[in-house]
Amino acid sequence: MNDCIFCRIGLGEASAERILETEHTVAFLDINPKSIEHSQVIPKTHVERLADLDDELVADVFKATRDVASMLAGALKPDAFTIGINDGEAAGQEIAHLHVNIIPRFMGDRGGSIHSVVFKPPTERIQQTASRIRAVA
Repeated sequence: MNDCIFCRIGLGEASAERILETEHTVAFLDINPKSIEHSQVIPKTHVERLADLDDELVADVFKATRDVASMLAGALKPDAFTIGINDGEAAGQEIAHLHVNIIPRFMGDRGGSIHSVVFKPPTERIQQTASRIRAVA
Protein backbone atom coordinates (compact mmCIF):
# COMPACT_ATOMS: atom_id res chain seq x y z
CA MET A 1 0.00 0.00 0.00
CA ASN A 2 1.71 3.17 -1.18
CA ASP A 3 -0.08 5.41 1.32
CA CYS A 4 1.00 3.32 4.35
CA ILE A 5 4.15 4.73 5.94
CA PHE A 6 4.95 1.40 7.59
CA CYS A 7 4.69 -0.41 4.24
CA ARG A 8 7.08 2.13 2.77
CA ILE A 9 9.48 1.61 5.69
CA GLY A 10 9.22 -2.16 5.22
CA LEU A 11 10.08 -1.79 1.53
CA GLY A 12 12.95 0.59 2.27
CA GLU A 13 11.17 3.46 0.47
CA ALA A 14 10.86 5.62 3.61
CA SER A 15 13.60 6.35 6.07
CA ALA A 16 13.63 5.02 9.61
CA GLU A 17 16.30 4.36 12.19
CA ARG A 18 16.32 0.60 11.63
CA ILE A 19 17.75 -1.48 14.43
CA LEU A 20 16.86 -4.99 13.22
CA GLU A 21 15.67 -6.48 9.96
CA THR A 22 14.70 -10.03 9.12
CA GLU A 23 13.20 -11.54 5.98
CA HIS A 24 9.67 -10.64 7.09
CA THR A 25 10.06 -7.89 9.73
CA VAL A 26 11.66 -4.54 10.38
CA ALA A 27 12.32 -2.93 13.76
CA PHE A 28 13.04 0.75 14.11
CA LEU A 29 13.06 3.55 16.66
CA ASP A 30 9.74 5.33 17.16
CA ILE A 31 9.82 8.94 15.90
CA ASN A 32 7.58 10.04 18.80
CA PRO A 33 9.13 8.02 21.62
CA LYS A 34 7.55 7.61 25.04
CA SER A 35 10.94 6.59 26.45
CA ILE A 36 14.51 6.40 25.19
CA GLU A 37 14.87 3.59 22.63
CA HIS A 38 11.07 3.18 22.24
CA SER A 39 10.93 0.87 19.23
CA GLN A 40 8.43 -0.60 16.77
CA VAL A 41 8.44 -4.03 15.17
CA ILE A 42 6.38 -4.37 11.99
CA PRO A 43 5.75 -7.05 9.39
CA LYS A 44 7.08 -5.94 6.01
CA THR A 45 3.81 -6.88 4.34
CA HIS A 46 0.67 -4.86 5.00
CA VAL A 47 -1.34 -6.40 7.82
CA GLU A 48 -3.65 -4.21 9.89
CA ARG A 49 -4.57 -6.40 12.87
CA LEU A 50 -3.01 -9.22 14.88
CA ALA A 51 -5.75 -11.63 13.77
CA ASP A 52 -4.70 -11.01 10.14
CA LEU A 53 -1.23 -12.53 10.63
CA ASP A 54 -0.63 -16.03 9.32
CA ASP A 55 1.12 -18.51 11.61
CA GLU A 56 4.58 -17.98 10.12
CA LEU A 57 4.33 -14.21 10.38
CA VAL A 58 3.09 -14.39 13.99
CA ALA A 59 6.24 -16.32 14.87
CA ASP A 60 8.50 -13.92 12.95
CA VAL A 61 6.97 -10.78 14.49
CA PHE A 62 7.25 -12.10 18.03
CA LYS A 63 10.76 -13.49 17.54
CA ALA A 64 11.81 -10.05 16.29
CA THR A 65 10.05 -8.44 19.26
CA ARG A 66 11.96 -10.70 21.65
CA ASP A 67 15.25 -9.99 19.88
CA VAL A 68 14.72 -6.21 19.92
CA ALA A 69 13.84 -6.27 23.63
CA SER A 70 17.05 -8.19 24.25
CA MET A 71 19.06 -5.66 22.21
CA LEU A 72 17.51 -2.74 24.09
CA ALA A 73 18.16 -4.43 27.42
CA GLY A 74 21.83 -4.79 26.52
CA ALA A 75 22.18 -1.24 25.21
CA LEU A 76 20.19 0.62 27.83
CA LYS A 77 19.79 -1.60 30.90
CA PRO A 78 16.16 -0.55 31.60
CA ASP A 79 14.35 -1.81 34.67
CA ALA A 80 11.59 -3.37 32.55
CA PHE A 81 9.61 -3.07 29.31
CA THR A 82 6.05 -2.39 28.33
CA ILE A 83 5.40 -4.34 25.15
CA GLY A 84 2.06 -3.93 23.46
CA ILE A 85 -0.11 -3.62 20.39
CA ASN A 86 -2.86 -1.08 19.81
CA ASP A 87 -5.00 -3.46 17.76
CA GLY A 88 -7.53 -1.29 15.94
CA GLU A 89 -8.58 2.33 15.93
CA ALA A 90 -10.63 2.08 19.16
CA ALA A 91 -7.48 0.84 20.91
CA GLY A 92 -5.48 3.86 19.75
CA GLN A 93 -3.90 2.38 16.62
CA GLU A 94 -2.95 5.49 14.65
CA ILE A 95 -1.37 3.75 11.66
CA ALA A 96 -3.46 0.92 10.21
CA HIS A 97 -0.48 -1.43 9.97
CA LEU A 98 0.27 -3.87 12.79
CA HIS A 99 3.11 -2.66 14.97
CA VAL A 100 4.44 -3.89 18.28
CA ASN A 101 5.60 -1.16 20.66
CA ILE A 102 8.60 -1.96 22.82
CA ILE A 103 8.93 0.74 25.46
CA PRO A 104 11.85 0.64 27.90
CA ARG A 105 10.67 1.37 31.43
CA PHE A 106 12.43 2.76 34.47
CA MET A 107 11.43 2.93 38.11
CA GLY A 108 9.77 6.29 38.71
CA ASP A 109 9.08 7.00 35.01
CA ARG A 110 5.43 7.83 35.87
CA GLY A 111 4.12 5.30 33.34
CA GLY A 112 1.42 2.84 34.27
CA SER A 113 0.81 -0.81 33.62
CA ILE A 114 -1.24 -2.16 30.73
CA HIS A 115 -4.09 -2.35 33.25
CA SER A 116 -4.13 1.45 33.49
CA VAL A 117 -5.02 1.91 29.81
CA VAL A 118 -8.77 1.45 30.21
CA PHE A 119 -11.28 1.03 33.02
CA LYS A 120 -14.62 -0.39 31.97
CA PRO A 121 -15.36 -3.41 34.19
CA PRO A 122 -17.72 -6.03 32.76
CA THR A 123 -21.29 -6.26 33.94
CA GLU A 124 -21.65 -10.01 33.34
CA ARG A 125 -20.17 -12.80 35.42
CA ILE A 126 -16.78 -14.13 34.34
CA GLN A 127 -18.26 -17.58 33.66
CA GLN A 128 -20.74 -16.06 31.18
CA THR A 129 -17.93 -14.23 29.42
CA ALA A 130 -15.81 -17.38 29.18
CA SER A 131 -18.75 -19.40 27.85
CA ARG A 132 -19.48 -16.79 25.17
CA ILE A 133 -15.84 -16.77 24.05
CA ARG A 134 -15.56 -20.58 23.95
CA ALA A 135 -18.71 -20.76 21.81
CA VAL A 136 -16.88 -18.93 19.01
CA ALA A 137 -13.93 -21.37 18.85
